[in-house]
Amino acid sequence: MTIPRRSLRAAGTLAAAAVVGLTGAVLTAGPAAAHTPTWAVTCSEVSLDLTAYNSKVTNQVTVTVDGKDLLPTESFGREFHKKLELPKHDKELTVHLVVKAGDGDNFSRDETKSAPVCEDATTTPPPAPSEGTPSPAPSTEPPTASAKPSEEPSTSAPPVVTPSPSSPDLAETGSSSATPVIAGAAVAVLLAGGGIMWSVRKRRTAQD
Repeated sequence: MTIPRRSLRAAGTLAAAAVVGLTGAVLTAGPAAAHTPTWAVTCSEVSLDLTAYNSKVTNQVTVTVDGKDLLPTESFGREFHKKLELPKHDKELTVHLVVKAGDGDNFSRDETKSAPVCEDATTTPPPAPSEGTPSPAPSTEPPTASAKPSEEPSTSAPPVVTPSPSSPDLAETGSSSATPVIAGAAVAVLLAGGGIMWSVRKRRTAQD
């Protein structure tokens, strides 16, 4: 069986086209798979690991936090590794990564991640209770007796109150101290009177 030359030429042309297509696909896929921008964000830092980039061109990386530069634009070659410390914060931060590959924009990256708040920044331990000033310890020494009494006893007797001569005499009552004397005088008078009367009668009897 004889194959025409035209058929052989057509088959060769298709094979060559297929080889060229496969080669281009491999070359195109190779760099795309080689660029590996890996980065991670925690509450306190940003880790950058950019590997397998084209070292024959200039690549650039920039990191911003809430619009402010955390890593100003920096150039690198095949690899770039760095850890960036985040500022202290009490609310969530927005971290923006921009990687510009020198061998094509299709290898560049523009990504955003959030940095949470660290737990120790939100949870503040309560203040320790303030201890009051301790009271002084009681003295163990016995109290010292005073050498001189604070007040000397008075030696003078209280003054006797003398009634005023102009004040009216108080009426004597049965409880007065002069009552027995008066009663005794009355009895003596009565006895004396009785004796006198007895003497008079005796004289009269003798005269008669």
